[in-house]
Amino acid sequence: MLPPQDSHQSLLVQRLAKRSPILMLRRPMPIAVSSLTLNKRVCPLGIDSPCPEFAWKVLGDAQEWFELEVSLDGDFTSESVIWQPGWLQDPVPFGHIYAGPELNSATRYWWRVRTRADGTESSWSPPAWFETGLLHKDDWVGQWITDSKPDSSGTLYFRSDVELPSGVAKARAYVSALGWYKLWLNGENITERALVPRFTPFDDYVEYQAYDITEALQPGTNAVGVVVSEGRFRGRLGAFSKPARFGDQLAAIVQLEVELQDGRRLRHGSDLAWTVGDGPISLSDPKFGERADLRVSTVDWTRPGAQPQRARAVDPLPPNPRRLIAEEVERVTEVGRIPGRVTTTPAGVQLIDFDQNFNGHARVRLAGTPGTKVMISYSEVLTPEGELNTEYLHFPGSKQQDGWFQRDEVILPGGAIEYEPTFAVRGFRYIAIEGDISPLADGDAEGVVVSTDLQLTGHFDCSDPRLVRLWRNSRWSMISNFADTPTDCPTRERSGWTGDIQIFGPTAAVLGDTDTYLRRYLRNLAADQFDDGTIPPVIPAETSAFVPKKDKMQELARTSVGWGDVSVMLPWTLYQYFGDVQVLERQYESAKSWVRFLERRGLKRGVARRIGRRVGPLEDYILDTGFNWGEWLRPGEGPASQMGGNLLTGRPEVATAYFAHSAQLLSRIAGVLGRVRDGEHFAEVGVNAKEAYNAAFVRRGGSRIGADRQDDYVRALAFDLLPESARPDATDRLVELIENNDGHLDTGFLSTALLLPVLCDHGREDIAWRVLLNPSAPSWLAQIDQGATTIWETWDGHDKKGRPADSHNHYAFGSVSQWLHEYVAGVRPLEPGYRKFLVAPTFGPLSYASTNISTPYGNVSAKWERSDTSAFLSLTAPPGTEAVIQVEGLSRNVGAGTHEFGWPVGNAHDSILGRTDSRSAYTGEADAIAGAGGIKQ
Repeated sequence: MLPPQDSHQSLLVQRLAKRSPILMLRRPMPIAVSSLTLNKRVCPLGIDSPCPEFAWKVLGDAQEWFELEVSLDGDFTSESVIWQPGWLQDPVPFGHIYAGPELNSATRYWWRVRTRADGTESSWSPPAWFETGLLHKDDWVGQWITDSKPDSSGTLYFRSDVELPSGVAKARAYVSALGWYKLWLNGENITERALVPRFTPFDDYVEYQAYDITEALQPGTNAVGVVVSEGRFRGRLGAFSKPARFGDQLAAIVQLEVELQDGRRLRHGSDLAWTVGDGPISLSDPKFGERADLRVSTVDWTRPGAQPQRARAVDPLPPNPRRLIAEEVERVTEVGRIPGRVTTTPAGVQLIDFDQNFNGHARVRLAGTPGTKVMISYSEVLTPEGELNTEYLHFPGSKQQDGWFQRDEVILPGGAIEYEPTFAVRGFRYIAIEGDISPLADGDAEGVVVSTDLQLTGHFDCSDPRLVRLWRNSRWSMISNFADTPTDCPTRERSGWTGDIQIFGPTAAVLGDTDTYLRRYLRNLAADQFDDGTIPPVIPAETSAFVPKKDKMQELARTSVGWGDVSVMLPWTLYQYFGDVQVLERQYESAKSWVRFLERRGLKRGVARRIGRRVGPLEDYILDTGFNWGEWLRPGEGPASQMGGNLLTGRPEVATAYFAHSAQLLSRIAGVLGRVRDGEHFAEVGVNAKEAYNAAFVRRGGSRIGADRQDDYVRALAFDLLPESARPDATDRLVELIENNDGHLDTGFLSTALLLPVLCDHGREDIAWRVLLNPSAPSWLAQIDQGATTIWETWDGHDKKGRPADSHNHYAFGSVSQWLHEYVAGVRPLEPGYRKFLVAPTFGPLSYASTNISTPYGNVSAKWERSDTSAFLSLTAPPGTEAVIQVEGLSRNVGAGTHEFGWPVGNAHDSILGRTDSRSAYTGEADAIAGAGGIKQ
C-alpha cells in the first residue's frame, strides 16, 4: 500500500490507472531576486577581502543577464554609487567578484542586483550591506598585551576605562586574543556564548572579530574588559592532551572605533595603560574543563572604575610575525538546547541523561551552602554497571589520566545559581554531579549544543525509521565535530584529521551550507603544508615554532595518501556541489604541491616492491615508500594491528590508487582554471599511474586486485582505474567477498563512503541494500539497535567484554548519508553547483523517500512513493537548473519548476507527466523547507 497521499497525488494515481491524459501546466512567473549574500554570508560585519564575492537567488524565470551596484549608502544616489559595471550576460547567480575601486577600512557598503530573462527585467532587489574591517596593518593602533606576572597561568581579566565626551552615533570593536576570549562593555557580555577566535595556524595568523557596540556605549566613562582563557592557543590539544603548543602567554588586542553624535571620531586601543588581574574563573581548558569560584562576581570588574582581583600592570607581547585576519565563517556558538533527565547511579551519584550525544556543555541549576565544591563530569557513555565512564578514551601515556578530563569544578556562592562553563566544551551524553547540593529535578539541567552556526539545509526522510535515525546520527556527528575546525571527535583528540574530512566532505556539502567553513579548513591546510608538499595529518597542525621538538606523529604521517589527498579532493568537492571556482584557484598551488610530492615519491623504491611484480618503467608511478595509514579501521582492526603493515609495506596498492586519482582530478582542476600545460601534464601522470596500478595490482582480468580485500575493488571501481573489460569481474569479486562475509561490509575509513555508490553504479543495488540493512555488526544498523545517537569511530564501539571503547562521535562512517540523499532519494549533481542534476532513485524495499537540498541556484526537492503496482515522483528544480530523471527505464530532461510523474511499477515508459508548474519552482528562501540553521529539525 502507498503511504497517505495528498488529494492531487491520489487523483494522479487514479487517472494513471485509467490511462487518461492529465493537463500539463506552464505558467510564467515574474522574475525577482532575493537572498543576497556576500562572501557567502548575509550582511557580514568586518570583512577583509579586497575583492568580495556576490551571490543571490532568482525567483521565477532563469537569469540571463544581471546588473549589480555597490554604493556608500542605501539610497544608491549617483554620487554614492562606486561601482556599476552595467548589464552582464551570465546565467549564474553566484561567484561574481567585486572589481570596483579599492575598498576602505571600517566602511559600510550597500549593494543590490537586478536580472533580466526573456526580455523581462526584474526590479532591484532589496539592498544588502557589508562592512569592511581593518584592511591594512597600519589601521591597527591597539597593541597585543599580556600579563606582567612571571610564569603567568590561568584565565586573565584585562580591562580599561574609555571616556566619551558625548553620545555615540556609531561604534565598532575589533578584538582578538591568543586563547578564547569574551569582550565585556559596561557589564554586558558582547561576545555572548561564542568561542572565538577560531582555531587557525597561530604562527601565521589569528582571526579578529568585529562587533557593533553602538548601543553598549554611553557618554562619560565606559568600562572595557576582555577575559582570556586557554582556548586552542595554550589549551591541551590532540590525543595526548599536550598543552601550550603555540605559546605560553595568553594575550589580547582591542581597538574601538567610535563616531560621536557631534561628528567627532575617537579611537581607543589596548596599550600599556590597561590592567590585568584575576576573576572567578581560575582556569578553563577546552578539554580538561573549568575551575571557578562563583563567590567572586562575574560582572563587578566590568563596571566603570572597578578592577579585577589582584590587578596589576600589563606587558606588551613580544613581537611575532603572525597576522590579524577577519572572520570568514560564522562563529562557534550555541546552536540549540536539549532537556536533561535526572537519575541516580547505583553508587548514588546524580546523573543527567540528555538522550543525545553531542558537543557543548551543560547548564545546571545548583543549590548549596557557600563554599561547597561541586564536580561536574562529562562522558558519552556509561559503564555496564551504570556509572559514568571516563576511562574509555585514554591512550597509554596520555595526560588525561590525572582525572580532570572533561570535568568542571566550581565553588558555590550559596543559594541557588545557574552554572555553565564559559570556555570549555566537550562531547557527551551524560553528566555526573558530585557534591553536597540539593537534589536535582528534570528542569534543572539543559544541554547547550555548541557548533559553528551553519545553515543545515539538507533533509532526508523515508519509510524506514532506522534509516532516518542513521541519517540523523550522521547529522549530529557533523554538528558535534564542525566547531572551530572539522574534528575527528569532540572528546579524545578534537583534531582536524585530513582523512576524515576528505571522506566526509561530500556528505557535509549535502547536509548544509558548508562551503565557507571548508574553505577556511583548506586555507589553514595551505598555511601548514610543508615546503616539500607533504601535509600534516591534522589541520591546524597542533605544533608551532614555539615547540622546539618535532612532533613524531606529524613527521611520520605527513606522507600518508588518502589523508594528504584532501588538498586535491576537497576543493573539487566544493566545486562540484557549490560551483565554487574561487576555492579551486585559491587552493591550486597547495594541491599541485601535494601531487608533485607524490610524483617524486614514485621515483623511490621501497621494500614491498622488491618481492612484488615488477612493471618496468611504470615502477616510477608505484608508491611503495613512506608511511601511509592504509584503509584504516576495517572491522575488527585497531591502530595496533595496522601500524606494523603500514610501516613495513607503505600499502602501495592504496597509495598508487590515490596517486592516480589525485593526478586525474588535478588535471581537471587545471582545465577549469585554464592552466593548459598543467592539465596536460597531470593528465599524463594520471594515465601512467593508472597503467602502473593495473600492471602491479590487477590480476586475472580484474577478479583479483591488491590484497583481495573489499576496499581494493571499491577503490579501483570508484576511481575509474580499471579498463572497461575488467569492471564486471571486479564487481563480481566484490560481491563475492561481501556474500562470503554474510552480507557484511569489510571496509574502513577510506572506502566505506564509496562502497554503496560503487555497488549501485555497477548494477548491484541488491547487494548495496543488503549491506545497508544488515542488522548484525559490523553494520550501521547494529549501532542503531544498540541505541547510538551519533556515528561511532569503530564498527563495534565496545571491547570484547562489552565495555565502551573509542570515540562514539566520529562522522567518517556517517558518510553513508550522502548515499541516502543521492541514491535512495536519488538527487546528485551532474554539473557544478547542481546546474544540472540527476534524479535516479534506488527504491530498495522502501515505500517512500524524500530529500531537500539547498543549492547555489535554490532549493531542490524530490519525493517518490511506491506500491506494488504504481509509483509516483515529485520534483522541484530551481530557476537556471536542469534535471535528468531516470526511473525504471524512463529518461527525461526537465527544466525549472515542479514536476510530477506517475507510472505502473516496472514500466516508467508508460508514465504520464501529471503536472509541470513553474510557479512553485522557487518562491521563497532556499532553506525554507529544511528550516533555519543550527540543529532545528
